[in-house]
Amino acid sequence: MNIDEIRALAAIVKENGLESLQVTEGELSVLLQMPKAAAPCAPTAPVPSAAPAAGVAPAEGAVNSTGKEILSPMVGMFYAAPSPDSQPFVRPGDAVKKGDVLCIIEAMKLMNEITAEEDGVIAEVLVDNGQVVEFSQPLFRLQ
Repeated sequence: MNIDEIRALAAIVKENGLESLQVTEGELSVLLQMPKAAAPCAPTAPVPSAAPAAGVAPAEGAVNSTGKEILSPMVGMFYAAPSPDSQPFVRPGDAVKKGDVLCIIEAMKLMNEITAEEDGVIAEVLVDNGQVVEFSQPLFRLQ
């Protein structure tokens, strides 16, 4: 099973609104799960679960949710840097150009570089280093 086949399976899960799909091929088994709160529509800006009380300021470091989100093209492990001892590829405030490496997603022991699709400034990194990410999960927000 290759990455294109896994992407096709992820698309099937998403298009049909499935919660999970497990496929076994020989000794290889792949389990794709959608987050419980995921809707089968295009990703949108996160909606707060409750409105803040009157007079309460937003949390320090809150970022305006406007801007383009960079989505994960696959399921895998998110790595912000090329190695544990290295600096992250990008940080909030960094200017990026189309083609710049933003992170690595490890899927089935393959390291996949995720690159910027357009020029911009990193407004926010939306996932933590070492976190498992889902297909179409927002990774970064560009200004």
